[in-house]
Amino acid sequence: MTKKERYQFVIDYFQKHTPEAETELVYDSPYELLVAVILSAQCTDKRVNLTTPAIFKKFPDVYALSKTNFDELFPFIKSISYPNNKTKHLIGMAQKVVNEFNGKIPMTVDELVQLPGVGRKTANVITSVVDKQPNMAVDTHVFRVSKRLGLVSQSANTPLAVEKELIKHIPENLIHKAHHWLILHGRYTCLARNPKCDQCGLRAICIYFKKS
Repeated sequence: MTKKERYQFVIDYFQKHTPEAETELVYDSPYELLVAVILSAQCTDKRVNLTTPAIFKKFPDVYALSKTNFDELFPFIKSISYPNNKTKHLIGMAQKVVNEFNGKIPMTVDELVQLPGVGRKTANVITSVVDKQPNMAVDTHVFRVSKRLGLVSQSANTPLAVEKELIKHIPENLIHKAHHWLILHGRYTCLARNPKCDQCGLRAICIYFKKS
């Protein structure tokens, strides 16, 4: 099977079985999504979704968040992983957006990564989800699934290397959706431990399944 055929098999499968894949984070604006994604680092979306309603009620926009302090914000996210750092990041992010971007969440990767708590993965999530830009956020799920399926070479050992390979082979208009396909498949089927291979419709082309 050629690389092109492998990608087409995967794309056809997801377009049939998960045509409307999207983020599981709950949000109503780019500001809310950015807060949620920053909080979601090494934390489940479920936990974040339990936490954000109170934050958004108290701090409904980036201006309100920029005016708070550590002691006021921390209690809202103390149940999230790494709450100290994330509290500082959220306040710093809000202040920078207000002071340098006129209160509007920037919508380019280069601008977003200037914000505290925002790395390339987060920036790719924001631009692909909000603006449907052809950017591929590579988290642990995307990294694992793309390698197991043989979509990327085994020598691609960094998120950036995996990102570049995926973008090279996935049609540009599907990249923002493919990001969610791979994440959700990794979250619910292609688990890190004990993957549910017996329930997976991609077994026929899966390198991991053939080896195991």
